Amino acid sequence: MEVILLERVEKLGGIGDVVNVKNGFARNYLLPNKKALRANESNRKLFEANRARIEADNAERRSGAEQAAKGVDGKSVQLIRQASNTGQLYGSVSARDIVEALEAEGATVTKSQVVLDRPIKSIGVHEVKVALHPEVAVTVRVNVARSPEEADLQAQGVDVLAQMFDREAAPAVAEDLAPAEEDEDAAPSEPTETAEDQQ
Repeated sequence: MEVILLERVEKLGGIGDVVNVKNGFARNYLLPNKKALRANESNRKLFEANRARIEADNAERRSGAEQAAKGVDGKSVQLIRQASNTGQLYGSVSARDIVEALEAEGATVTKSQVVLDRPIKSIGVHEVKVALHPEVAVTVRVNVARSPEEADLQAQGVDVLAQMFDREAAPAVAEDLAPAEEDEDAAPSEPTETAEDQQ
């Protein structure tokens, strides 16, 4: 289906571009969200008649988004979640969780502005894109940890999981060395056992 874009749409085009998109994408997303018009003769005339107003509205929204971006860009939020020893979360961190955490920090964003390709399912520091306007996007850092102490370590750049595996590996290495020492001790005792067997 051919549509006329009323605002910039990522990977499609800018205001006034006539693009060919799949019918479902146009009917379910672009048209209901007023991001595009069907590309027919009457809509082309309507768009051209209102082009200056549409572009002025877009510029106004963009400048508002740029102001809002100053309060959001580079923000870091901390989320404490339960997770397994391998760092996999019991559940996941969704866009709603990020919005609530940002609001607690004094930044106002909506769930639809948080761009998550997939929910966050592991501990660590994740970079998340927030699109405040089709032409204005900022990045926030989401620090997902099992405890505030762990979150502080991660914020300093420490890989908590690697440290944990090192700590778990150290006793295992000690155990591997211990049987070798026991074998050396056991060597002299073998002849005494055979002596007992002979009696």
